[in-house]
Amino acid sequence: MSHNKARYITSQESKKNANDEIFLTRGRYTTCDNHAHPHFYLQLSMAKVKPKKNAVFGPANLVVGDVPLPIAIPFGFFPFTSSYSSGFIMPTYGYDNNRGFYLRDGGYYFAISDKMDLKVLGELFTKGSWGLSAQSNYNKRYKYSGSFNGSYMITKTGDQNLPDYSVTKDFRISWSHRQDQKANPNSTFSANVNFATSSYDRRSLSSLYNPQQFSNNVKTSSVNYSRTFPDIGLTLSSTFNIEQNTRDSSISVRLPDLDINLARFYPFKRKKAVGQEKWYEKISVQYTGRLTNSIRTKDNLILKKGISSWTNGMQHSIPVSATFNLFKYINVVPSLNYTERWYLKKLNQNYNQETQTVEKTYENGFYRVYNYDTSLDINTKLYGFYKPWKKLFGDKIEAIRHVVTPRIGFSYSPDFGSLDYGYYGQYSYTDKYGQVDSVRYSHFEGAPFGVPGSGRSGVVNFGIDNNIEMKVKSDKDSTGVKKISLIDQLSANISYNTAAKYQPWSDLSMNLRLKLTKSYTFNMNASFATYAYTFDKSGNVIVGNRTEWSYGRFGRFRGYSGSFAYTLNNETWTKLFKKGDKEEDKEKKDNKALEDQDEETDMKDEENKSNIRKTENAKIDPDGYLAFKMPWSINLSYSYSIAEDRRKQINIKSMRYPYSVTHSLNVNGNIKLGSRWNISGTSGYDFNTKEVSMTSFNITRDLHCFTMSCGVVLKPFTSYNFSIRALSGMLTDALKWDQRSNTGSAVNWY
Repeated sequence: MSHNKARYITSQESKKNANDEIFLTRGRYTTCDNHAHPHFYLQLSMAKVKPKKNAVFGPANLVVGDVPLPIAIPFGFFPFTSSYSSGFIMPTYGYDNNRGFYLRDGGYYFAISDKMDLKVLGELFTKGSWGLSAQSNYNKRYKYSGSFNGSYMITKTGDQNLPDYSVTKDFRISWSHRQDQKANPNSTFSANVNFATSSYDRRSLSSLYNPQQFSNNVKTSSVNYSRTFPDIGLTLSSTFNIEQNTRDSSISVRLPDLDINLARFYPFKRKKAVGQEKWYEKISVQYTGRLTNSIRTKDNLILKKGISSWTNGMQHSIPVSATFNLFKYINVVPSLNYTERWYLKKLNQNYNQETQTVEKTYENGFYRVYNYDTSLDINTKLYGFYKPWKKLFGDKIEAIRHVVTPRIGFSYSPDFGSLDYGYYGQYSYTDKYGQVDSVRYSHFEGAPFGVPGSGRSGVVNFGIDNNIEMKVKSDKDSTGVKKISLIDQLSANISYNTAAKYQPWSDLSMNLRLKLTKSYTFNMNASFATYAYTFDKSGNVIVGNRTEWSYGRFGRFRGYSGSFAYTLNNETWTKLFKKGDKEEDKEKKDNKALEDQDEETDMKDEENKSNIRKTENAKIDPDGYLAFKMPWSINLSYSYSIAEDRRKQINIKSMRYPYSVTHSLNVNGNIKLGSRWNISGTSGYDFNTKEVSMTSFNITRDLHCFTMSCGVVLKPFTSYNFSIRALSGMLTDALKWDQRSNTGSAVNWY
């Protein structure tokens, strides 16, 4: 028998000569490790084997499951090598309604080295369509690893010289690169590029057979590099990003995005501190800078746009802060934030009275746009303890602790919308009634980092946080205690702008967080509008300057959104529904262990000992039956939102709009029937549209030497696929059978 890389040749008759060459008849060639009864093999009429070199054989036919198949070859050659080897890749065949019969995924594999390979594939259709692709993997230990995939195809549909005839050219490039963490501790480089023409996924058979890839309309690509200078606390990181939407052929490019971060430092801190720390030594400074250059256009126009079409700028942020203690219990945090933006062009607008249009022109140059604000925050913590009445609650609860964190803060910023700063401009025009009016605009409209807001601001912030915990005695340890969170957070925040003459109060925001289990936390965020609805002179509903409080109401509930996610599997099912059986199961296990021990002591004859050896690996459940495990999991995700529906009519009595609810459910699951069957599926439901989202099911079966898979897509594009192929890497492209539904239209099973 000759064996190399899980390939086996056996025979009933063999002969070996002086050169160690083996001649055999009625042999079997297989990759199945069950030598006595392989699941499949090539029945060889005659063969010549050179150990560790090659095997040459004459006429042979395929046998699967002891059933000879009418598939035969006149001769064959198998090389035996322990190194990488190149070779041809057999294509698959099929039929497509739009492109005709095809041969695809056939080509050649180049084993370049043990660090890099290359696979070149092609596809050809009888109606003229064709395509080429190249795939490569590379890996250098402790340095980097990655893969590259590029493809190009020409699709011809319809008949030539007829109106429905069309020719399209598409390409796709994907590149994944990862730097090993051990290569350089102070610098990293990674890439994840996925770029294709907008029609590639609609015409590639590989995408049409993959529902997730076909339905993905957004492709993102990024290349990242970062460098850290630990001695000075400086970090530089650069990113190149592309976001492509294949639905409308739009593309967004950012080249480059550069971030500069300087860690917090204390400029007034003494290097050799003596005595108590001075107040000015607590002042800290940070620096964050960002440079960006971006454009958004159609993918076929990206190379035609000039430099002036790009949007660019740089932003500098310098926060200065400190923390002081007042009367030991009150924390005082003053801060100053300075932000400066650099732009290379400015927008000017003028009104042309003759054409009655607004003319926009850009003025190139260097423009500084800065703003600053100051703030002062004061907070403290108040603790309250409550011991429940033991006659009513028992002695298990030791204490309940309530932590209240009140906060008050003040922030101020000047009016940077003043014309003196030069960030805003205005133009005048005469309307059709002869009245002169003016329009205010920003010189840096559409700039990447925006422009400071107009209007002076002096905001007073009020906030309060609550946390309630209960300390109870532990059930496992009579002397131990454990903490239970009753309310992890209950907070409310509102602010008042002293500089605003209209609607100075902000909306009231509230947050509730409950820790239901160790792994699940419930969050609820709600917002209540401060000002009530009213009618203007034209009868339209607007938000007025009168508060809801003046009407004796708490506030107008604006809406809420959230989501729940839960995974149900064998373990969570047992915890939910079989808690009461734990003691009983433990008792059964103990009794069963004693019975097995007594029975083993009484067994003395060899036959019983032999039986024990045969069954000692079998697992028995607490009831004495053969243990059966069927791992399964179901992932449930429910998202919802409640909001005012202003498309409907308002209730004049209550001055409230009706609320609308938007919610959807997504389900995906997996179940293993034994050690070889696996069933998975995914689906969802939109309760508003009353439609089922993409639903698919997949079944896979491990046949030891083969693998079988079957997939069905029910919505929105009905299709199916069936595949069976050998697991051997050498035979996976030769011994396979694929059956797929036609991609030209959905399958009609009615």
